[in-house]
Amino acid sequence: MNKKAAWATVALLTLIYILSFIDRQIVAVLGTQIRDSLALTNFQIGLLYGPAFSFVYAFAGLPMGRIADKTSRKAMICIGLFVWSLMTVLSGFAASFAFIVSARVFVGLSQAMLSPAVYSYLADTFSPEKRATVFSIYASGIFIGIGLSFLVGGTISMHYDWRMAMVAAGLPGILLTPFAWWYIREPQREDSPEKLQPNILIELKSLLLKPSVRWHLAGFSFLACTGYMILAFVGNVFSDIHQRPELIARFGWFLFGVGGTVILSGKVADMLARKKPEYRYWMGIIAAVCGIPFFIVGLFSASAETAFFLIGIGVLFSSSYNGVAAALIQYYAAPGQRALAGGLYLFVISIAGFGLGPPVAGWLMDDVFTGTYSVSYAMITVMLICSTGAVLSFIKAMRTHSYDLL
Repeated sequence: MNKKAAWATVALLTLIYILSFIDRQIVAVLGTQIRDSLALTNFQIGLLYGPAFSFVYAFAGLPMGRIADKTSRKAMICIGLFVWSLMTVLSGFAASFAFIVSARVFVGLSQAMLSPAVYSYLADTFSPEKRATVFSIYASGIFIGIGLSFLVGGTISMHYDWRMAMVAAGLPGILLTPFAWWYIREPQREDSPEKLQPNILIELKSLLLKPSVRWHLAGFSFLACTGYMILAFVGNVFSDIHQRPELIARFGWFLFGVGGTVILSGKVADMLARKKPEYRYWMGIIAAVCGIPFFIVGLFSASAETAFFLIGIGVLFSSSYNGVAAALIQYYAAPGQRALAGGLYLFVISIAGFGLGPPVAGWLMDDVFTGTYSVSYAMITVMLICSTGAVLSFIKAMRTHSYDLL
């Protein structure tokens, strides 16, 4: 594959990733409308956004990673794109909770096909010196997609209804699938699939026996806890403390900005690696530390506008790690383990992010802190603990990086 075609494929894969995050986040944007239309409870909406998607997505990532190491990554990407897009469109016609939950389960399963296959694809297409940059361009799709789900999905639902917003979210992926199938070319694998270890548990054990992999997963799980917690409760800051719920939708603009800081972080990581490869972890440390001053002032500000801008700037730093994290784990994986390593990374940060960050912060708000700023105290407590854990983990990972590097 020539250089121009390779970078064009990165752009196409990033677009697919953007669509995946629009479709996975849209339920959170439309939650209250879906609840009222289908006569659901808040608990059912929580199940719809949480376990019905996130747990299925996390647990399916490991076997999907193994399948991607053995079969066509192009096929997995295109099949996944078509299925989750179709299920999102069909969700717009749901008449019951059971129907929409079933659709979300299929969205989770099919989206689990995407990133492990893409991680393996990109690692086989680009040299190790460019991986952090390339993976960060792809990862920028996370925040562009979330931002679009808030801005576009929210706007369509206000002018029409949640059903039209669901159809509008899923339709572009259906239309893009034939082009993706025509354009994407399967890169040459460094290892033949026939040489792969048939037992996935043995492969996982070989990865997890490396100290750098364990510290990598621990450090970026701490950062994921902070990231998911902010997405879960930043609306509480604007609604409960400042009585300015209209700022929630506008916060999507900062998520677009995070797409830029993710790409910048990957570029800087590859520049630092020219001196020492382990210096890529410094971008994780920057993500853990540099946003804290902005969060501290913003979360406790008496001004809604000050809170909005300072929390937004904090997010630009705290979420900038995503591409670097996905790229770094590839350096510890053999060619035949690349998709599986990507699946392991997604599994751990999804379980830690969804399963620890928001629930712990919610418990602190309900049972530990009181008063107007209880949400702020809870969020900053989780941030400080997670930032400390992340920095210590990355320092440990840097010490063993050269030993575990392949």
